[in-house]
Amino acid sequence: MQHMNKTLKRASKGLTLLVGGMVLLSSCKKSFLQPEPLSFYEPGATFNTENGLMAAMAICDRHLKGYWAVDHNEMLTLGTEYIFSEMMVAGATDKRNMLCDVASMLTPTSETVYQNLDRTNSIWYLWEETYKGVMYANTIIQYVDGVKELSEAVKNAYKGRAYFHRAFRYMALTMEFNDIPLVTTVVGVPKQNFRSTTRDAILQMITADMEKAVEWVPDQKDMPLTGLVNKGACRMLYAKCLMATGQYEKAKEQMDILINQSGYSLMQGNFGTFNPGGEPNTWPITRNVIWDLHRPENKLIASNKEVIMGMPNRGADVEAFIPMLTMRILYPFVFDNRIQTKDGKQALLNIRRSDVNNYNNKYDYMRAFGRGIATFRPSSFSTKDMWAVNGTIDATDLRHSSTHGNWIRMEDYKVNNKASTEFGKPLSLRNNNGALLCSDTIRRWFDVPHYKFFLNDPINEANITGSDGLRGATNGGIADWYLYRLAEAYLLRAEAKYYINPGDATIAADLNAVRQRAQCSQLYNGAVTIGDIMNERGRELYWEEWRNVELKRVSLCLARSGKPDEWGNTYSLETFDKQAGTDNAGGSYWYQRIVHYSMYNKGPISINSTGNATPNYTMDKKNMYWPIPYAAITSNNKGRLSQNFGYDGYDAGVPKWDKWEDAVKDEATY
Repeated sequence: MQHMNKTLKRASKGLTLLVGGMVLLSSCKKSFLQPEPLSFYEPGATFNTENGLMAAMAICDRHLKGYWAVDHNEMLTLGTEYIFSEMMVAGATDKRNMLCDVASMLTPTSETVYQNLDRTNSIWYLWEETYKGVMYANTIIQYVDGVKELSEAVKNAYKGRAYFHRAFRYMALTMEFNDIPLVTTVVGVPKQNFRSTTRDAILQMITADMEKAVEWVPDQKDMPLTGLVNKGACRMLYAKCLMATGQYEKAKEQMDILINQSGYSLMQGNFGTFNPGGEPNTWPITRNVIWDLHRPENKLIASNKEVIMGMPNRGADVEAFIPMLTMRILYPFVFDNRIQTKDGKQALLNIRRSDVNNYNNKYDYMRAFGRGIATFRPSSFSTKDMWAVNGTIDATDLRHSSTHGNWIRMEDYKVNNKASTEFGKPLSLRNNNGALLCSDTIRRWFDVPHYKFFLNDPINEANITGSDGLRGATNGGIADWYLYRLAEAYLLRAEAKYYINPGDATIAADLNAVRQRAQCSQLYNGAVTIGDIMNERGRELYWEEWRNVELKRVSLCLARSGKPDEWGNTYSLETFDKQAGTDNAGGSYWYQRIVHYSMYNKGPISINSTGNATPNYTMDKKNMYWPIPYAAITSNNKGRLSQNFGYDGYDAGVPKWDKWEDAVKDEATY
């Protein structure tokens, strides 16, 4: 693709951050490094040219898309965001210590580098890698003014894009970890006397930064490359910062501009290239706008007027891009005998094209759906109940449609074991006596938003005789991904209006704009709740948004605004994140969504598993924020970081910076 040949091809290997005694180094594949890596031993020389700035910016951009794809090659990063929400839980039941009993298992010492509690979450990675991203952005901000060859406008554009990258990371860190060290410069030696800066102070800083970024960064149409931070993306993040700081009218104004004056529009019909899926004879796709919208080959093309900012991640140079293993990590584990037929046979077999005597392309589910292992599994709320509007499951919503091929239900699989009398019939969860035919329903029985997760893999598709892992797109592939789409702007505007006036009739119109594009028959009428808005976000932005971060941002907004949730609860800014326990009362909006809609705090589940045969999914109110890692606290041995409420080491009296300006001044003292 031509746009990929021009996109994000320069990187530097040598950016360094020294925070709390930790040295954080970037690493990129050699093929991505154009030009050659620049020295970090003399940053004043390295970053005094535009080439140096471009290299640093390319690392920022590459690092951003890594959140959606990497960490142990199991997509643990975004998966962690979703298991700390009402949308998903850990599903790798073969791992004895998978993070399911969060209330008991999550402590300041449970997360150490790359240990990650049996690799079923990524909390440490989200701390460590996000501070790396802060460092990359700080490098640009610190050195851009010294590049004499650039005009002030160009310098400001670089600075604004770096502000975006830094603000994106700090928004995530404050919603995940609350009060944290604020780092705004690249220091030459380890600083070990950090003091935590309050969440609200950091939010105030990034809001001010994003106001400048919206002014300085060009529109995408005025930029030479696809995938760089643009004005629309800055406006979107600025609106989130405004809402997090209680400036709802300003947030609405920003979304008004994005929706009405920025040249974007929701895609309403088929466009781009039609991709028929992995094996159309097994699972035919009826072409529709939702399917086209989420094909990687269509996400960043000029005719897609909905994309505000995407992350380029595909092209001929495969080694330069990051595999996105959606079909391995997010589909059910179906190819073993834990799913049986009514006559006691294994229901689904891995049939191979090389076996010409037995192969039947009507039943090649591995090529159609991949070889899933369900590292994470969705909640029944996110696959079923969330799709109800006006008390009715919307039968025409394209995003939930098996008829069009966008959505897979377990009953859509047909028994492909010829030894069974059930051959060719839909899978059954129970036999005629009501006994379960699936002995591990956590890992092996759930719906999938196929339109989001199916990714082509042409190299493996061409391998007919290879092993199970080399047959079609069994794992996923390299793929462009959305960061922001205009659909989210409608949902953000609806949210801002809710905090201003929950009775505003135009809130429903914003939600309905998204629903009408999906050809929904159930539309919102009259009063809309914050729950309606969050449900529509879940339906529209699954595996695009950082669900945990967004839920916690909304929790903060509800507490700050005093507006009620869908159950009539209101929240106090002083106490919404200072409670503990696993009962159903109190806590934050984040917690209430989890206890109402997810598998957490419902008691142990018995399954057939070699790892955790009785997983007990629990979540505590204190888990609103994750513990500050013990390693970060101990390495800061000349100062004291604050620990979050409810965890070992919490002390409300630990001094913190409550003005970001004071924290910045203190950075010079080490």
